[in-house]
Amino acid sequence: MTHARKTPLRTLTAAILLLLPSVLLADAADQYTAARQRMVEQDIRDRGVKDPAVLRVMGEIPRHLMVDESLRARAYGDHPLPIGEGQTISQPYVVALMTEALRLKPFDRVLEIGTGSGYQAAVLAGIVKEVYSIEIRRPLADKAAKTLAGLGYKNVKVKFADGYFGWEEYAPFDAIIITAAANHIPPPLIKQLKEGGRLIVPLGSTVYFQTLTLATKKKGELDVEQLAPVAFVPMTGEVEKR
Repeated sequence: MTHARKTPLRTLTAAILLLLPSVLLADAADQYTAARQRMVEQDIRDRGVKDPAVLRVMGEIPRHLMVDESLRARAYGDHPLPIGEGQTISQPYVVALMTEALRLKPFDRVLEIGTGSGYQAAVLAGIVKEVYSIEIRRPLADKAAKTLAGLGYKNVKVKFADGYFGWEEYAPFDAIIITAAANHIPPPLIKQLKEGGRLIVPLGSTVYFQTLTLATKKKGELDVEQLAPVAFVPMTGEVEKR
């Protein structure tokens, strides 16, 4: 007759303690996954965004890793959150709305003005071939570049510069997205937009509210469509002087 060997209580306790960190991490990951899916279903799809690519990427990106650790529990709420330097990570629904409006294709080259946390750039990078993102605040540019690289995005370039002047080296662009309020569309950006290209911007007062505006370039001119009222932090740099 054989007898099961008794495991000392201390050994069992040590084994349980070793397992706890991985269990806690798995629980946290499950919570973020569930919150992200609720965000996509309730705050994005149920409000009219239908583009499968937009819904897919926003269901995959770990938005909680793009905000301060103290704000991670709120990362998937449908509201903006502060990211430092007086800037915010945009409301998920608005990110989805702006992205869908651009009618992006897999081989598009997109310019983003206002990198911020890097979240919008990540959304774009999950849909198109190349993303070029400009941020006027060096700490945000550096942090976003590091975050995006850490998450494995190889098709995004981040540049510390004034987005008013665009990124002529990589122009023309199939689409341009401005993620800060402007009272006019910078002429250099119009020039760098391809014929038939789309540009989206919160246009209007940089102090109060703006209208989300989609402009399509046709024969060198912009055909403008107003989409929805929004409130963004103002674009800074050269745009402030004009």
